[in-house]
Amino acid sequence: MTGEGDAKDQRKAENEKEDTLTNRQGHPITDNQNMTTVGNRGPTTLENYDFLEKMSHFDRERIPERVVHARGAGAHGYFQSYGKVGDDPISNYTRAKVFTNTEAETPVFVRFSTVIHGAHSPETQRDPRGFAVKFYTEDGNWDLVGNNLKIFFIRDAIKFPDVIHALKPDPVTNRQDPRRIFDFMAASPESTHMLTFLFSPWGIPANYRYMQGSGVNTYKWVNDEGKAVLVKYHWEPVQGIKNLTQEEADHIQGENFNHATQDLYESIENGDYPEWELYVQIMEDGEHPELDFDPLDDTKLWYKDEFPWHKVGKMTLNKNPENYFAEVEQSAFGTGVLVDGLDFSDDKMLQGRTFSYSDTQRYRVGPNYLQLPVNAPKKHLGTNQRDGQMTYHVDNPPGSDPHINYEPSITGGLQEADHKGTPHEPEVVGKVKREAIDRKAHFSQAGETWRRFNEREKADLISNLSSALVDADEAVQKQMISHMTEADSEYGRRLKEGITNVRSSENEKQEDAVLDAERMGDVSDPY
Repeated sequence: MTGEGDAKDQRKAENEKEDTLTNRQGHPITDNQNMTTVGNRGPTTLENYDFLEKMSHFDRERIPERVVHARGAGAHGYFQSYGKVGDDPISNYTRAKVFTNTEAETPVFVRFSTVIHGAHSPETQRDPRGFAVKFYTEDGNWDLVGNNLKIFFIRDAIKFPDVIHALKPDPVTNRQDPRRIFDFMAASPESTHMLTFLFSPWGIPANYRYMQGSGVNTYKWVNDEGKAVLVKYHWEPVQGIKNLTQEEADHIQGENFNHATQDLYESIENGDYPEWELYVQIMEDGEHPELDFDPLDDTKLWYKDEFPWHKVGKMTLNKNPENYFAEVEQSAFGTGVLVDGLDFSDDKMLQGRTFSYSDTQRYRVGPNYLQLPVNAPKKHLGTNQRDGQMTYHVDNPPGSDPHINYEPSITGGLQEADHKGTPHEPEVVGKVKREAIDRKAHFSQAGETWRRFNEREKADLISNLSSALVDADEAVQKQMISHMTEADSEYGRRLKEGITNVRSSENEKQEDAVLDAERMGDVSDPY
């Protein structure tokens, strides 16, 4: 196969011009207004090829919606490394060329998203935001897949389907139900810290340009000597950070439920290119028994005063997609997509996500999703992978033997690359077991976050949590109040008072809304 899809053959039929409409087979369309019928009133005939091709493709215009992160927006740009970690050369810590080559402007594609709700849900929903960056590096693709918030609800990937099920609409009523959400969260005390952020104004970023990003997981950097350090990634918007209270979000949603997508698109179109600087935190590889938490725990922050942030590069978004579906909807990311010099830690969430993400893309987009332009590396490719649904081309380098699609071979074919740099070979010793980490510290950082919030953030948090918990079972309410009290006594006390104050008014308000919809509608005659 010679890559016919790349050819721009301009041959035309006698009745064609540059702007002639054709079908996918290249046949000129002479009538795009009428199906073939018996007479001009019908019935239609079976050999309506143009109609059947057009309609059958339309029926398939939507690939399966992402289970999470369905609502998204994206843009192209570039990343440039500063080449330093503090005063040290960045090569002391990593040999990844995306960081060591300060001359390169590495192309990137970024997809921002909400997590729980569907593809056309309002962008003012209280929800974590996805912040996924695909770097098209000279060594191949690197995907940094994260969120706006720097922590997560859980620390073990085996619980991921459950937390998402709890946050998704009820399988019977199809309504997102706080009673279900907090039933799960009350039984998962490690979620207390994330809930403290999510129900504060940090749970509703003003838009994508004023939003932080985080890798959330703990990764490793590896240098030329094979030495590794633990690393966390943070994207900080040069534009500044802005979040919304629930009241502010409700006002915006009433006027424009696409506001964040519109803002991102129009800003880039107007030349007001959004920028983020990338910061890293570095920790020596190891268990760090001196800390009261495990550094691989995704429910925890590494505080700046102990582990400083180091500015290592800047990302600029300067080009909007030309086709949303081809570039944003079909863009596919995975936490396992790392280049030389970047590596995995033993973070349980990272380990689980590394299987889940790429497996999801093969199901959702197809086994050849990496042949799509938005996902394909911008460099030499040579694989022995063949066939599968929607194969577009074969990754045969020029001059290679197309008969040999296996390795090793003594007569030709692709060859393994030479090792560059000493491999990182962590030593793993221990019993194979299924149990939680030792240093759980469910509530300490949640309390610290509460104490660091200003009064606006505290008040909004209590208001939102109280409203969400008011209909929950009493046992769930008590457990959530207990968790917040463990975090900080003021936090727990104010939540208890908030639920009591909301209880009487909230039920009436929801019932009134149902009755108002019936009462306010005008009666109309049938037509």
